[in-house]
Amino acid sequence: MTDAYIYDAVRTPRGKGRKDGSLHEVTPVRLAVTALQAIRDRNKLDTHLVDDVVLGCVMPIGEQGADIARTAAVVAGYAETVSGVQVNRFCASGLEATNMAAAQVMSGQSQAAIGGGVEIDVAGADGLRRRRLADRSGRRHPDVLRAAGHLGRPDRHQVRHEPRRRRRLCRRDRRSAPRRRGTPATSRSRSCR
Repeated sequence: MTDAYIYDAVRTPRGKGRKDGSLHEVTPVRLAVTALQAIRDRNKLDTHLVDDVVLGCVMPIGEQGADIARTAAVVAGYAETVSGVQVNRFCASGLEATNMAAAQVMSGQSQAAIGGGVEIDVAGADGLRRRRLADRSGRRHPDVLRAAGHLGRPDRHQVRHEPRRRRRLCRRDRRSAPRRRGTPATSRSRSCR
């Protein structure tokens, strides 16, 4: 089996993402891009040699949704052949991503892989700011947006309110269903399953 070596380690800045925090203007993609660019520039890395970018992310929603690893690789200017995958292993996401990258190299699936983690939590999912995906020059990346497959407003609304609609139906069914003696109160109709 091939040995895997860690050639460099990069740490992104730490801070708070709320309004008065030092990172309130920074997106999760920008953090990941900064790390990927630093790895490339410090090591004079030819990005055509990198097969995969594996990033751990606990809450893959909002700005850090879709596939943040692939998005960051594209925005960082890596070769088009570099793939990306996002891993969610809760608090060990970054560690798991690094282990997966090493396993790819050790098994011979990859010549070189980058592993790490990225996360910005701003008061949970509802606190994530909505910004368009653009680099500092303001240039948009339509190939990343197309690949992300973002839901339109009506679809988001339907997905968000579907659990609430199901709960309402369950409560209505329980109240209107005639109960016979000896029937457990926990029996559910089809809409409650």
